[in-house]
Amino acid sequence: MEPLVDTVDQKQIVTNCHLLKTMDISKMVLGDASFTTPFKLIAERDDYIHAFVAYFDVSFTKCHKLMGFSTGPRSRATHWKQTVLYLEDVLTICEGETIIGSMTVAPNKKNP
Repeated sequence: MEPLVDTVDQKQIVTNCHLLKTMDISKMVLGDASFTTPFKLIAERDDYIHAFVAYFDVSFTKCHKLMGFSTGPRSRATHWKQTVLYLEDVLTICEGETIIGSMTVAPNKKNP
């Protein structure tokens, strides 16, 4: 399934969040935006999981005043929205249970 860019209501989020990677764009080199990393999510309530939700946070640390924002579903909406990665099968999860996996991120080959 293709990822979908859309706004996700924070009430639809079932687990905690997990940081996949921190990047300093002033120090990045070609290839740094492609990576595979493990993740562990913990259910905050009994529910069903239909998709994973990806988003990014930005911090401007070199400014005279620290600034930043989040594109996450628990933050004020931005025009970037979130990326919804639908699962082939719905997962049933109970509060406290974990989902362990890995996420691979890479630029689109057709539109890098």
